[in-house]
Amino acid sequence: MFVLECKVKPRTQQIQSIDEAIKTSQFVRNKVLRYWMDNRGVGKAELFRYNTRLRKEYKFVDDLNSHACQTAVERVLRAINKFFDNCKKKIPGKKSYPKFKKNTRSVEYKVSGWKLSENRKHITFTDKKNIGKLKLIGTRDLNYYQIEQIKRVRIIRRADGYYVQFSLQLDPRDTVNPLTPSQKAVGVDVGLKYFYADSRGNIEPIPQFYRKAERQLNRANRKKSKKFRKRQKQSRNYHKARNRYARKHLRVSRQREEFVKKRALRLIQSNDLIAYEDLNVKGMVKNRHLALSISDVGWSLFRRWLEYFGMKYGKVTVAVPPHNTSQNCSNCGEKVQKSLSTRTHICPHCNYVEDRDINAARNILQKGLSTVGHTGSKAFESEILSTLATANGGEDTSTLVGVILSEQAYKSEPRIPTPLGWGVSML
Repeated sequence: MFVLECKVKPRTQQIQSIDEAIKTSQFVRNKVLRYWMDNRGVGKAELFRYNTRLRKEYKFVDDLNSHACQTAVERVLRAINKFFDNCKKKIPGKKSYPKFKKNTRSVEYKVSGWKLSENRKHITFTDKKNIGKLKLIGTRDLNYYQIEQIKRVRIIRRADGYYVQFSLQLDPRDTVNPLTPSQKAVGVDVGLKYFYADSRGNIEPIPQFYRKAERQLNRANRKKSKKFRKRQKQSRNYHKARNRYARKHLRVSRQREEFVKKRALRLIQSNDLIAYEDLNVKGMVKNRHLALSISDVGWSLFRRWLEYFGMKYGKVTVAVPPHNTSQNCSNCGEKVQKSLSTRTHICPHCNYVEDRDINAARNILQKGLSTVGHTGSKAFESEILSTLATANGGEDTSTLVGVILSEQAYKSEPRIPTPLGWGVSML
């Protein structure tokens, strides 16, 4: 699914109606989850039948579009399936048991409950929540797509306003304007000193968006905390301070994602194969000394964009095991033990001297070239396609990496954030 996003500016009455629709969707989700917990073993059909009973029992639930209520049930089913999958895989620790929601920020419609205007610049929500007509603010034109291609419409509340997302059934692979093969391969080593260092010796500095904004964030957080009243209804000034604090965090996250997206696209456009480490970022952030720095640099976000752009433009992205990539010598292959504070690789066996991260990037490239096919992340291993292709429309060509896989399976893709306008994402 391809997602287009635009900003809307609803009136005060429309804001109340949107918030009411979001609360109703949250109510249905929590009630269905409670029903599943009290009647363990009920299936999908029973949960949807219980949703129908809720619509008959509560007038405000019946006012919401029936498909929007069904999507709330689908969210419960996804949470339940994820819980059982984690149990089957015997993942250590907590198994992500389904939880009740109290701060839902979106309501999702299917193919009914909304209607686009003839010029595709306005959308009208037709259920009994009385949201009404909203103007779509953005530069992308929905006239390029058929109404039948729009499978979902979602209203999202963020710190800086409300957005409408359109989920389109499209193939994201760019077959109209394919990239010219560069006949190059590169290994990428991400780190905390540099954003990444590649096997050619290029270094990309870390922007540290959170670190630079940390002083302003802390100041805004203190102002918010001073207005908080324990065990009392919060004042309007508190909610204003909380919104200012949230908008600053939103700006930092958008800066990080835009930076990561551009660097990932640049690597994909200039190389036919990109090798990177299969890092366990979830486990690494448990280190309380490095958790903030790791979260600020955005390694997982960078990897997701690499894999998405690789799939879109028919380039190979290979995730290799990170073991000893920093310790081994890329020149002779001998292991040279070094601590994290040692930033220069000096091999006593072959006298090879290089920056630690560049040496690691070259080891990553060697592992990537020696990998048969495409390893990818664990989430993609079961869905890898075996189609072989080249830029000549299927004819065999010779490159640095032999035969290049032009297609790879992809499950999820992040949204492209834009402060005031359209964004693109992949569900």
